[in-house]
Amino acid sequence: MDLVLEGLKLGCLLAILVGPIFFTLIQTGVEQGFRAGISVGTGIWMSDSLFIAFVYFGVSYALQINGNASFTLWSGLLGAIILITFGIGTFISKAPFFNAENKTQRYNSYFSLWLKGFLINSLNPFTVFFWFSVMTSMVIENSLGMKDAMIFFGSIMFVIITTDTLKVVLSKKIRAFLKPIHVLWIRRITGILLVLFGIGLAVRVMVL
Repeated sequence: MDLVLEGLKLGCLLAILVGPIFFTLIQTGVEQGFRAGISVGTGIWMSDSLFIAFVYFGVSYALQINGNASFTLWSGLLGAIILITFGIGTFISKAPFFNAENKTQRYNSYFSLWLKGFLINSLNPFTVFFWFSVMTSMVIENSLGMKDAMIFFGSIMFVIITTDTLKVVLSKKIRAFLKPIHVLWIRRITGILLVLFGIGLAVRVMVL
């Protein structure tokens, strides 16, 4: 089995998924620039890395959590509240001021941006279920040792980090062609989508 190829394919699948992470990266990159967008990205990547370590070193505990309906419900509702809160805040807040040179202006600290990415990713039950599924379908079923597992997961994370960075770069590039009203609409649309993702998440965990 080519672990690198399998990891790259799975990473590409994640990269094309359109969800709250995608819109948060794009919005931050457009409004606050490359460094701000990467700050959100590092929070996401740290969250994924911790989940990978969790499912690898705590398989038995992860099995218990994965089958725990109460955990699924409450973690899902908490994640939904976080998404809806971020969404409402994004929707009602004003678009950032554009100066004469049309340059990005950072108005959040790098830590708060990092924390935003970390929380949006960590409090989404899809994250832990996804990494758990990967763990059971690839690592356990194929009896991968630590070295092989690191190669496999490292390939996935390589694609995720690379594509997220490209999304931020692209969002910064297109900003030069945007007017303040366009950025305002991006903010409004992102806010609405985050709320919808939160509502959808709440509905899914309550009907499971």
